[in-house]
Amino acid sequence: MSRLDTWIDNKLVQNILVWLFLMIIFLMVIQAENRLLASAAIIAFIIPPVYISNLKILPLFFTNKRVLGVVLFSLNITFFTFLGVALLSSFFESFQWRMLLNIFGAVLLVILFGTALKLARDSFYRRQEEKEAELKLLKAQLNPHFLFNTLNNLYGLSVIKSEKLPDLMLKLSDLLRYSLYETKETFVPLEKEIKYLENYISLEKIRLEDKADIQLNIKGYDPSDKIIAPMLFIVFVENAFKHLGVLEGVKSKVSVNIEIEKDSLNFNCLNTIDSIRTTNIEKGKSGIGLQNAKKRLDLMYTDKYKLQVKQEKDCYQVALNLNF
Repeated sequence: MSRLDTWIDNKLVQNILVWLFLMIIFLMVIQAENRLLASAAIIAFIIPPVYISNLKILPLFFTNKRVLGVVLFSLNITFFTFLGVALLSSFFESFQWRMLLNIFGAVLLVILFGTALKLARDSFYRRQEEKEAELKLLKAQLNPHFLFNTLNNLYGLSVIKSEKLPDLMLKLSDLLRYSLYETKETFVPLEKEIKYLENYISLEKIRLEDKADIQLNIKGYDPSDKIIAPMLFIVFVENAFKHLGVLEGVKSKVSVNIEIEKDSLNFNCLNTIDSIRTTNIEKGKSGIGLQNAKKRLDLMYTDKYKLQVKQEKDCYQVALNLNF
């Protein structure tokens, strides 16, 4: 988080900015010999009822003490209305009934305005916290999902006592180190994410050997100065290998292409599938990773991505365009 974001998220700074904004408005609309003094006096008068309402009375409406909240809300408005009338009457050395109505309307309007701001801010922070909690949950679901598939591969090689097992375990160690220790941040360097994909694909090449044509192509801008959500691509690549099919007379294929542009990235993953045993990859347990990937994209990139998933007779393709 940048220093600017820290300042923006600071509640004290937010409150000061709101009151400064109101101060500027009063300076523009008040007609008096000393506008600054008059504006400061009005701000000093409305600050107490607003904070009493927001900090003490408003929380009561979210509990079973709503009746008490209504009573205190009414008393808060009434007290500061009469206090305002008393101050104005003393200042002008006269009393007029319209003062009562005008000050009551002004106090009510200010309190409702302050309440609306607090509700909007609290709602925003609550949604952010819900997103962060959901992202943590989704990331926790992705890692075991990947580990489960990889351990199945290790088990298969251990049964036949393959010589490829040690190299495979080293690759797995590097992958787990990244997923456990380097993906705690919301965003990670794109360079590391690509390295993670390279390790994973190298691992699959060791396992599959000459059974499939496996390609990883990276082109475009230098990824070292760009960031991305961690473990975003691995779900698509993992599913490509998991559902890799054998075609009659044609070598199985997995092709991963990443094109890095100045402000965006194009990711394309294609794999052959068995046309005889074709199933909908996005349904059932096999689609858990894909569903979570889409949910993460919705949460973290909202309208900054475009995802296309195509399943044809003999191939499955994922195309993702992502704006940094």
